[in-house]
Formats: sequence, structure tokens, C-alpha cells
Amino acid sequence: MKVLVVGSGGREHTIIWKIAQSPLVSKLYCAPGNGGISTLAECVPIKAMDIDGIVKFSKENMIDLVVVAPDDPLAAGMVDELEKAGIRAFGPYKNAAIIEGSKAFAKDLMKKYSIPTAKYETFDNYENAVEYLKHQEYPLVIKADGLALGKGVIIAQDLDQALEAVNSMMNDKVFGNAGNKVVIEEFLVGPEVSILAFTDGKTIKPMVSSQDHKRAYDNDEGPNTGGMGTFAPSKIYTSEIAHFCMEKVMKPTIDAMNKENRKFKGVIYFGFIITKDGPKVLEYNARFGDPETQVVLPQLESDLVEIFNAVIDEKLSDIDIKWSNGAAVCVVMASGGYPGKYDTGFEISGLADAEHDSNTVVFHAGTKHENGRFYTAGGRVLGVTVLEPTMEQAIEKAYQAVEKIKFTGAHFRKDIGIKY
Repeated sequence: MKVLVVGSGGREHTIIWKIAQSPLVSKLYCAPGNGGISTLAECVPIKAMDIDGIVKFSKENMIDLVVVAPDDPLAAGMVDELEKAGIRAFGPYKNAAIIEGSKAFAKDLMKKYSIPTAKYETFDNYENAVEYLKHQEYPLVIKADGLALGKGVIIAQDLDQALEAVNSMMNDKVFGNAGNKVVIEEFLVGPEVSILAFTDGKTIKPMVSSQDHKRAYDNDEGPNTGGMGTFAPSKIYTSEIAHFCMEKVMKPTIDAMNKENRKFKGVIYFGFIITKDGPKVLEYNARFGDPETQVVLPQLESDLVEIFNAVIDEKLSDIDIKWSNGAAVCVVMASGGYPGKYDTGFEISGLADAEHDSNTVVFHAGTKHENGRFYTAGGRVLGVTVLEPTMEQAIEKAYQAVEKIKFTGAHFRKDIGIKY
């Protein structure tokens, strides 16, 4: 099989690393890819949002399977266009990807089908939002309705912060059209757990649970980022909680999407918060999470391509998916200044030394590969991932590997997995 993966981050490197292990695959492409991906797949210079370009390349190169990994092309209907052109594609259709593409849609869906989530109101008028905020208790959560690279969520501690957030989203358009509408919801307290699941629209099969560290600095301080590290499995996601989430959230969500004529086929991500009143949904994503994928897929013992095919053919119930019993940790190494302004183009050293241990793999996010050397090319640069029998061993090994990798301005959190 010839396989093309769309995207360029650490998530895509992980997916490609796993696909490359499949005996079904004869040739692997990535568009546009990154430095690390170029060592496993042929990178083609087509942007992830260039739907026509991806369709054209897939036809010309007789691609057997296209895996659409990022949220933007899914929300824009890339899978729909590939299928129209007769090309097999993994990922939800446009009308199902809205579960991530519009937070207002997702909240309304949960309300309609009694799926546990925070109380909320939605506004597309700035004055109405301001009036509402004046009569609320704080803290409150303010979310841009559309896709905002994981940065469109503000926790407002008081009215001033809330007004500033709504003004920046709705008037200053800091997230472009994503902020035309905002969701204002109650602030929930509790640990958060990420669950990725394969679904063919009928059957849903969860992957290993994971926990993400979103804040930029140690002790969960600083601004939100796309994710500074993650670990799997999560200790707080007990079998009892897993059963509740399956029966009260996962199955009902897939059923709800079917009832709305929006059958969801692909990977769905559930962001849970475990409150004193039980688990509630914070958000849905319509694809593999980043950096959760970096700790989940290394624990997958089954053939990922077989799973993708089973989802597309709606035969997920026919296959067994096997997972290892170990623990995985991923520490993100970012450019100095991220998630704010940062410089790129610095040479990265020590990668081979860090990957000397067979249980360690460094997934590339913002890197480029030139003349046999790797250079920084983004905010999140690398995801240093270790799979070990225990979490303690994985954490220790991950930081040993991180210390071997050097680039100017490298920033990483020193407490990933500690809340385990």
C-alpha cells in the first residue's frame, strides 16, 4: 500500500513512525512533513490545507490511503473531497468534524443528548456577552467558537479579565473568524484526562488514557500552550470512571452524531474533567491529540493501518486492538519564548545520543532537515518520548534523554508526569 499522511507536527511524526512498522505499507509520503518525518517518509511540499493539491498528488501517485491528521483540513472537508475523487481517506467528514470546529455546536449537542458538561451560554453579539458577564460569578471560562490552535480558551478570574477576553476575541479578532461567536461556561475543578478513541460510527474503541500538561511553565503556571508534555496511562482514569465515560459519554456521543446525520468515522478525542460530581466533557477533538498521540501510539501493539482500514470499512467490531501494559512519558522541548514570540533556525545536537536507548524515541514537531543536520523551525520543536514498564522509570529516562539534546533557547517543563 502507498500511504500519504497530511500534516507536519509531532502527532504526524508519531503516526508515520507507527505506520512505517506495518508490513502492509510499501511507500510512505507526508505533506508537508518536517525534519524528523523526512527520515521515515518522502516529504512533499504541499500545505496541509491545500485540498486540491492533496487530491491531485494522491491521484497522480495512486495513493491507497490518505490519513488526514490536523483539525483545519478535516473541518474544511478534505476527507469528503478525497472520497469524491475515489481515494480512501481516514478521518471524519466535514459535517462530523464540526464537533471540534464549533464549540457552540459541541455544547448544544451535549445539552440536547444529556451528555455531562459544564453549564454554558453562547453569544454572537458583543454587547449581549458583556451584559451577561456583568452578572456572573468568577472564575469563568471563555472560549472562541472556532479552531484556534488550542489557544482559544481563557480562564477569566474576574470581570475585567472576562471583558478583555471577549473584546480580544469578538472585536480585535485575535483568532480571526474563530472568535465571531464565543461560548462562556462555568469553571469546573478537577484533574483532566484525555481519551482518544477509534470509531467507525457504530463501534467505539478507546485507546490508552493520558494526561496533558497545557501550561508553559512548571507547577502549571504561565500561559496555555498546545501542550508541553503528556503521560499515559492516567492513574485517575479508573475502570469505574472508564465505564461511566463509555456508557454516559462515548457511546451517547457517537449515537447523537448518527441521529444528527453526522456519522463520525475516525479518531475522536474526549477531554474529560473528573469533578466531585463525576466526569464531565470539556471538549471534543475530531482527530488524534498532540502531544497525547506521542504517548498513546507507542503503546499500540496492533497494526495501525489495519485499524484505519477497519474504520473506513465500518468493520471496527471485527478486529482486536492490543495495547502494552507499560507507561509512556513525552517531554516537549520548545523554542525559548513559546507560546509567545520565538526565534528559529538553531541547530539541534544530541538526537542520536538521546535515542541510543531502544525505549526512547524523539518525535519531531517544529524541525527541518538540511545537509544531514536538524534545525529548529517552530514553537514546539521535539517530543522526547520513553516507554518503560513503570511511570517512574519512564519519567527518569525521559529527562535523561532531554538533557542530551541541545539547541539555543531550549525550554521544557521539569515536572511532566509528576502529577501522576
